Amino acid sequence: MPPNETPTPVFADLPSLLARLEVMGATISTEDPGLTELDHGLQCAFELSQAAPADVELQVAGLAHDIAHGLGHIRDHGEVGGAAVRGLLGERVAELVMLHIPAKRYLVTTDPAYRARLSLDSVQTLALQGGDMTDAEVTAFEGFSHWRDALLLRVADEAAKVPGRSVPGLGHWRQALAATARA
Repeated sequence: MPPNETPTPVFADLPSLLARLEVMGATISTEDPGLTELDHGLQCAFELSQAAPADVELQVAGLAHDIAHGLGHIRDHGEVGGAAVRGLLGERVAELVMLHIPAKRYLVTTDPAYRARLSLDSVQTLALQGGDMTDAEVTAFEGFSHWRDALLLRVADEAAKVPGRSVPGLGHWRQALAATARA
């Protein structure tokens, strides 16, 4: 394991996932210093509840998409986070968490206007995460079952960076997490 990198837990039950989310409430966001990691996840889940009100799994993926932040995983935190939630939250949520980084790369490649909407942090991490996709990577991304939903998650991720924004707290999401949990 590289120095300064903490192993990512695999969440076997809902209490362990909730405990990690609560820790994220005390961790300043890498997205914006005016937010905690939990603030960002809550805003993302809220954005998705507005965009896709019937899709609880997508909303839960928005809440958990950065679960591996703060554990030393910046470049590959989507893959690490997806692996961490797969057993508890299921394959679709895990795939959406995993795809939120490739979705950013896909959008900047296929939608020139999207790059201008990226936060400064997202622009900086884009280079670390591979930059624009090749044609082969675009085709591979479009081969994932939930790639279109991953684009919705990515757009919500970018919109979920507003310090002081009032959205429902973690308690609001407990039922959705419990309904999604595969324990």
